[in-house]
Amino acid sequence: MKKHKNKLGQEIGFPVKNWQQRARPPRTSIQGQYCRIELFDADAHSRGLFAAFAQDSDHRNWTYLPYGPFAQLQDFRRWANTACTKEDPLFHTVIDNDTNRAVGMASYLRINPPVGVIEVGHIHFSPKLQRTPMATEAMYLMMRRVFDQLGYRRYEWKCDALNQPSNRAARRLGFSFEGIFRQATMYKNRNRDTAWYAILDHEWPAIKAAFAAWLDPDNFEDSGIQRNSLVMPSNNS
Repeated sequence: MKKHKNKLGQEIGFPVKNWQQRARPPRTSIQGQYCRIELFDADAHSRGLFAAFAQDSDHRNWTYLPYGPFAQLQDFRRWANTACTKEDPLFHTVIDNDTNRAVGMASYLRINPPVGVIEVGHIHFSPKLQRTPMATEAMYLMMRRVFDQLGYRRYEWKCDALNQPSNRAARRLGFSFEGIFRQATMYKNRNRDTAWYAILDHEWPAIKAAFAAWLDPDNFEDSGIQRNSLVMPSNNS
């Protein structure tokens, strides 16, 4: 990256010209070809999400989340009414277009409109959603809103450094690894070292093109099997 200096000869960050504070994410749905992203609604989504999450019989999907698992629907509903109805984190539900059923959750959080930084987190994909085109499209749709619609500069992904599926997912989706914050927090009575990933606005056009190529219907056999893997630009490997 080109170096910039002030009048004293000190190195400084590059100028951000004509910057204006960005808007917060809207509360509207995002429509895709395989799924849609809806703002979480406890009345509309709790029962479906609880049933979808219950297919994770050994509860492994809850291991790296600071809450859950929930034994009963009322327990999940009680948690959701407290944790999932705020402005930040702003929880969303992933809806399967074919079945119209809720199959997963994700949120925008640490939303910082003055400097254009936002994080995606609280990602919990049920077995019905994992390793499907819907799962990839859901992350793409949320990403596209951040960069194309809202004009943010930075999109973050953070996870437990020991959560290998989440670390692999971040890299596959185009996030660049930035380092590990040791002993960053604690949850479920254990330590968490946090791995940081991010996508920057100038990286987005190439990443968006990779998503578009992968999500193209021609990339899938009639059986739903992908013809070509999702390949991100080399500088985001």
